[in-house]
Amino acid sequence: MPEQHKVVLVTGGSSGLGKAICGHLAAKGHTVYGTTRKVSEQPINYRLIVMDLGDDASVRHAIHEVISTSGRIDTVVNNAGLGIQGATEDLLPEQATALFDTNVIGAHRVVRAVLPQMRKQSSGLIINITSLAANFGLPYRGFYSASKAALERYTETLSMEVKPFGIHAVTLQPGEYKTNIGSNRIRPAVIGEAYKAGYGRAMELLGGSLHYSRDPVEVARLVERIMGTPRPKTVYYAAHGKQRLAVLLKKLLPGRFFQRLMMLEYK
Repeated sequence: MPEQHKVVLVTGGSSGLGKAICGHLAAKGHTVYGTTRKVSEQPINYRLIVMDLGDDASVRHAIHEVISTSGRIDTVVNNAGLGIQGATEDLLPEQATALFDTNVIGAHRVVRAVLPQMRKQSSGLIINITSLAANFGLPYRGFYSASKAALERYTETLSMEVKPFGIHAVTLQPGEYKTNIGSNRIRPAVIGEAYKAGYGRAMELLGGSLHYSRDPVEVARLVERIMGTPRPKTVYYAAHGKQRLAVLLKKLLPGRFFQRLMMLEYK
């Protein structure tokens, strides 16, 4: 295999950002494996394999399959994740637990499974897909913001711990892209009367932003660029306009003032 061609594993590779990343990297000549809970049909230029992020044995088996077939694993893109919506009070603890088990602990399961091989190679790259929402609490998506913020801090620590072995760990924060994440969000069983107006407005805005959002291939191209960087940065952003500006404003403005600006979107 030519040195510039990598063996890549992308979780959540059957749809959305993961599918775009898999397809783009495969078209560039990389050997790409995407994961999914159930393989119904194989793509043309990359291979889907079964992985359940909630099952340690399933994760280990999938990683073993990649290494057994290709002899190595150069890049892991932890992309698979769940969305959630609803007022914080309306969401059950079990729903929050399910979200964190996929978005944070699921990524951790994958990391634990790939690190022995990467240490053996003295090289490797782990890209954890988080979100711009990791930078601030989004009304009616608070647990989503919390899970992505947790993955940011996890990756920050991981990066320091694995650097001596020649392994890089970074995060990539996308804004809203045109994917099907909205159809799979965890939702409250009952919407409290106190939150109905604000929740309805938030979902209206969210639906609109997703409908007019950008092509996920933009994120795939950024992943490719990170893979080609000898010393990658710790955090990358895939966002434009008001979304990207919000990250800067969160750092510069007093907390209460930023929250008032955020809530203006929901009135």
